[in-house]
Amino acid sequence: MHYKRKALVTDRVFSLVVNSFLFISLVIVLYPLLYIVSCSFSEPQAVMAKKVWLFPVNFDLVSYKAVFTNKQIGTGYMNSLYYMVTGTVMSVLLTMLLAYPLSRKEFYGRSVVTKLILFTMLFTGGTIPLYLVVRNLGIYDSRWAIILPNAITVWNVIIARTFLQENISDELYEAAEIDGCSDIRFLVSFVFPLSGAIVAVLALFYAVGQWNKYFDALLYLQKQALYPLQIVLRNILIINRNTPSMTVDVEAAIRAQGLSETIRYAVIVVASVPLLVIYPFVQRFFVKGVMIGSVKG
Repeated sequence: MHYKRKALVTDRVFSLVVNSFLFISLVIVLYPLLYIVSCSFSEPQAVMAKKVWLFPVNFDLVSYKAVFTNKQIGTGYMNSLYYMVTGTVMSVLLTMLLAYPLSRKEFYGRSVVTKLILFTMLFTGGTIPLYLVVRNLGIYDSRWAIILPNAITVWNVIIARTFLQENISDELYEAAEIDGCSDIRFLVSFVFPLSGAIVAVLALFYAVGQWNKYFDALLYLQKQALYPLQIVLRNILIINRNTPSMTVDVEAAIRAQGLSETIRYAVIVVASVPLLVIYPFVQRFFVKGVMIGSVKG
């Protein structure tokens, strides 16, 4: 009894410590997000005066009006949506097409192919060779320059391959083969319908990567009409900073600087909306897909 009581007290102390640590971590992560949202809905003068701490001060939508009337932001938003949707569909399809044969034991040389793929994850040619490849392929300064160079992620291939090994049984494949089902038909009719969890996880991974893609656009794009939202956001946050010292009217300079600050917060919020909308639909597949695809392997 004494041992059980001591173990119970130890468990409670451990739970208290863990829960306290998680709560502190939640506050550390959540507060900056709440601060950004509050600043975006606050009056510019209140933001400049550092009056915003937790909730919006003097609720104002002027920053969002400025954001949605900016043609560059609208164009960048549509470009990012295009890159995210097109890139995600292509990446998921290519990843599954590569992972499926690697999951089949009868695929001759699959260990060699897997090692070659893993080698590319550990060792890459670097930025300059990739830049030269993009130019020589003729896709520089085009939408394909954002979608194709990193269409497949090796880690995602490994997760998908392991998931297929664990969930697509040999008996199912043999039964389909006896009925005269080809590999393509088996892939379309059986593999994809039975792989909803891992497809959702891959879609989330690739969608987040495409939406947040910044360096590729900075490196391969020159036409402003092709800029994704991240580049437009960069221009707003870094390049187009107002300089009050160059303005004669001090009050106008302060108002302009305050509006510039709130616009930055509003753009960050607007840029995060698509991922926040997508995540609830794939969250229920997320843990299942990642755990099956990585831990069991």
